[in-house]
Amino acid sequence: MIAPIPDDTRHWYYLALGLILTGLLWLLAPILTPFAVSLLLAWLGEPLVERLSRHGAKRTWAVTIVFVLMTLAVVVLVLILIPLLEGQIAYLVQQLPAYAGWISNTLLPWIEQRTGVAIAAYVDPQRWLDLLKGHWQQAGGLAATILGGISKSGLAILAWLATVALIPVLTFYFMRDWPSLLARVRELLPRPLEPTVVRLAEQSDQVLGAFLRGQLSVMLALGAIYSLGLWLAGIKLSLLIGMGAGLVSFVPYLGAIVGIGAGLIAALVQHGDLLHVVLVLLVFGFGQTLESFLLTPWLVGDRIGLHPVAVIFAIMAGGQLFGFLGVLLALPVAAVAMVGLRDLHRRYLESHLYGAGDSPSDTLIASDGDVDPVEPEPTDKPETPTA
Repeated sequence: MIAPIPDDTRHWYYLALGLILTGLLWLLAPILTPFAVSLLLAWLGEPLVERLSRHGAKRTWAVTIVFVLMTLAVVVLVLILIPLLEGQIAYLVQQLPAYAGWISNTLLPWIEQRTGVAIAAYVDPQRWLDLLKGHWQQAGGLAATILGGISKSGLAILAWLATVALIPVLTFYFMRDWPSLLARVRELLPRPLEPTVVRLAEQSDQVLGAFLRGQLSVMLALGAIYSLGLWLAGIKLSLLIGMGAGLVSFVPYLGAIVGIGAGLIAALVQHGDLLHVVLVLLVFGFGQTLESFLLTPWLVGDRIGLHPVAVIFAIMAGGQLFGFLGVLLALPVAAVAMVGLRDLHRRYLESHLYGAGDSPSDTLIASDGDVDPVEPEPTDKPETPTA
């Protein structure tokens, strides 16, 4: 019979196992990217698969339907949205001299007249434009060099194509076998840790789902609303400004600020009248109202997701440590970390270190800060007469 492992020794085993898994993740990071992408896509599609299964569809058919819908979404993104964005970026690059001239000849003099501060001597849009063109050409030259190097290596192209082709295959199998995968992972968990890990995993799923499934839906919906509204208002950069404002809207008010600023500049440079300025303001005002009263309550609800600062830090830290794989794993790891910190905070509040179980003091703090003694409670026993 195997002797039980003491609790103190067991903690060291858990720590060693965690270090080993982290080391394997570090070593295998170059080949784990398609698996991480596929797991993320399978996790995103799992709620819809479960909903179809509850309505009587077999899991294989439910997975097939969701997989086809996700494939169509990716095809639409690649074949329609990306070319439109590329065309608008090319148009913006062509119009940069016009924007720089409008800033120098119209915006800066207007600001100086209203504020009395001479800022034209310190702001040179033409210099910014030259710097941007230089960096753009440098980026283009770097991209050409990289693509040229890749084109010289047939094995690199084949490996890249194999990775892209592997993602849909892995996604389908992960989605089909999702319940059994979760059951196998749960069976491998150490029995003393299994209840805590399952509870934290469920809470992490709620936190991550509140951001990815909820907040991402809000971001895409706002991007579509802004883009359509600006297009109806006659702004040629409608898709670029609208989608950009929608994608940064996970930071409160940042999407509206960026969108209004870029939309007003585009309207003034392109049309130069008050009507289009009012139309841009109406578009973003309508989007913000719709987000506050419909999109966020409906798609996110009262679930507590990841804080925007935590999202930004997690993505930057993951990219710095593990590259593209770290960017993919940043949000799940941040969700688990946030849930773990909340659990530690709860345990601290319930611990003797915090003093939650201590008896109240024998003194009361008066409202003016003075300490008043607590009067003894009256007793029902009669006083004993003294001789």
